[in-house]
Amino acid sequence: MPATPSSKTTADKTSSQNPQKYGLTIGIECHVQLKTKTKLFSEVDNDARGKAPNSCVSPVDYALPGMLPRLNGEAVRLAIRAGAAMNAEINPKSRFDRKHYFYPDSPKGYQITQFYSPIIGAGFIELPSGKKIRIEHAHLEGDAGKLSHYADYSLVDFNRVDTPLLEIVSMPDISSAEEARDYCKELWRNMLFADVTNGDLYNGNMRFDVNISLKKPEATELGTRAEIKNLNSFRSVERAVLYEYERQSKLLDHGEKIVQETRGWSDATGKTTAQRSKEVAQDYRYMPEPDLPPLNLSEDFIQAEYSACPKLPQDYRRDFAKKLPTDTLEVLLDYPLLMSRLSELATDHAAALAYIANLFSSVLLAEENASLLNDKLPEAAKLAELADMKAQNELSSTSAKEIFLKLFEEKHYDKSPRALAKELNLIQENDSAALEALINEVLKDPSTKSAQEDFKNGKEKVLGFLVGSVMKASKGKANPAAVSKLLKNKLK
Repeated sequence: MPATPSSKTTADKTSSQNPQKYGLTIGIECHVQLKTKTKLFSEVDNDARGKAPNSCVSPVDYALPGMLPRLNGEAVRLAIRAGAAMNAEINPKSRFDRKHYFYPDSPKGYQITQFYSPIIGAGFIELPSGKKIRIEHAHLEGDAGKLSHYADYSLVDFNRVDTPLLEIVSMPDISSAEEARDYCKELWRNMLFADVTNGDLYNGNMRFDVNISLKKPEATELGTRAEIKNLNSFRSVERAVLYEYERQSKLLDHGEKIVQETRGWSDATGKTTAQRSKEVAQDYRYMPEPDLPPLNLSEDFIQAEYSACPKLPQDYRRDFAKKLPTDTLEVLLDYPLLMSRLSELATDHAAALAYIANLFSSVLLAEENASLLNDKLPEAAKLAELADMKAQNELSSTSAKEIFLKLFEEKHYDKSPRALAKELNLIQENDSAALEALINEVLKDPSTKSAQEDFKNGKEKVLGFLVGSVMKASKGKANPAAVSKLLKNKLK
């Protein structure tokens, strides 16, 4: 899962370097792989991760003669739920069309998509800033295969053919690299929380095509756009917009025209490169798909699926607005299961919420631990017990974090924090009588006499040495705060 970008980036600087010279307009098309068990038009496994090339393919995917597509009903249900996550209208009537083009990774010679009547209509995504980016529409379609290019040959893998995609098309409401990044991230979060996709950007579960154009402020029409294809990280989206802004600005400065084209992005070079001229709708010779009937959905069916959409990031922002710092919340909002667990804490163990949220946040900052939040999480009651033990000074900060991490280990799933603390001998000694006995022993030690005199003479820094001596004598079990307080009273 990608790291959350810092709020201040080079995008802020570049998008405002010379705002009166060229206005920046951005629209984004996002392809979301739906998490169905089988493909969009056949009963073939939809999860080809780790499987041999061309092993998850059927005669339907190859478009062999006489093989007819059969629509996957689960993809329709997930599409409606995705529409709910985008505050969008669902069209009761939609249909499929053929988009014709030749490419080696498309064995049919056409793609089955929804051009004329998409399943999802107008909606919007609200950014953390409060700005709403309008959604024009979203449509279902089958994915193409994958080409791998080598020095003097190419290989094609059809495993991905007809993986169900939802293509989400935004309106050109985005006006900076930062907003483009934030829109992609918020859309990714909404799809993840709606549970319609696995959301694995590395494996292409969501891919972004970014359309960028520049115009002078006084111009009434948008400039010629370039489309940057197949970006799969929020940082790449931001960097690509920054590069294109500079590239197109230089061309316009020299009186040159922007070419409408498709461009690729290289993370290694930080540059876009021309791939092909940009096609327009008539180039694809769209026609109604003759082998699939129109899709007619009842209002009851739409409403049932729409209502099944789980809580979304904006809902959690409202719920936790006064309970957690914004910076902490924005880190945690990448993890739906975690936010559900924090909601349980807020309802049943409110006193533990802030401490546990901070613990999760600090664990997230350690890259090697972030994967823990994609697996099984400790129950809310166990997290609350851990927070209470820390509040009662039964655990040091270090010990609390150690137990917290242990709770994620399968062999400790059935253990409580208290049981783990006892097993690991981590419970702090808070009993005043026991601590006084330890302190008295330390103060009798000749090696501490000089430090005691220094403290009495106003050199308070030596208190750390004395506290450390008591901690050593207790084998680390004494509560250092309690030890410090008792030492000060004794050395007055």
